[in-house]
Amino acid sequence: MKPFLLLATRAEDDAADEEYASFLRFGGLAEEQLHRVRLEAGPLPPVDLDAYSGVIVGGGPFNSSDPEETKSPVQVRVEAEMAALLDDVVARDFPFFGACYGVGTLGRHQGATVDRQYGEPVGPVEVRLTDAGRRDPLLAGVPDSFAAYVGHKEAVAKLPPHAVNLAGSATCPVQMFRVQSNLYATQFHPELDVAGLLTRISVYRHAGYFAPEEAETVMDAVRGSAVHVPPRVLRNFVQRYAA
Repeated sequence: MKPFLLLATRAEDDAADEEYASFLRFGGLAEEQLHRVRLEAGPLPPVDLDAYSGVIVGGGPFNSSDPEETKSPVQVRVEAEMAALLDDVVARDFPFFGACYGVGTLGRHQGATVDRQYGEPVGPVEVRLTDAGRRDPLLAGVPDSFAAYVGHKEAVAKLPPHAVNLAGSATCPVQMFRVQSNLYATQFHPELDVAGLLTRISVYRHAGYFAPEEAETVMDAVRGSAVHVPPRVLRNFVQRYAA
């Protein structure tokens, strides 16, 4: 099969490598089947979409809704490169799956309102499928309600008319959406398990998701959680589009 392309933006090696490993594990992929490009480390090389089964975007520290004057040169570059790639991806309705940062990238590219109105603290939330979500092939085998890990400062406040809301939570109405037939983004993390989230809590304890002194309390809450369903969404994407 053609590999998938993972676009990553985490500068911290521990978090970046664990993210890559989790996409491999929960996607059911071997290393040669998931080509990773770390955008924070250097410019995006030319991408031949015909060489890939699909594009996956991981999470990261960037918030697309931040004032432009506060964004670092790296963030500005990454956003420009992502937007240019999405021009091609959207024009072709090419398989795309964005986890967390995918909401800010695909959502903003498509005209969604992305702001800080529906940010959620780190931890599990209950996600509920919409009627459209129950019919979507990427959510086949997923129950109407399930627990998922979140932790984000920005979210979609309003989708454009041509996008389809597939799932939401009580604190964030857009947890997953689709554009056209093959472009998806989730606010929740389908690649995370307890171990992976504990690593991110440790790495990002000073990133503003919670007060640094609360890190151990957040970790204890995560250790007592049970989240099993979301990886199925990622596996469904891989199985549907592996070419």
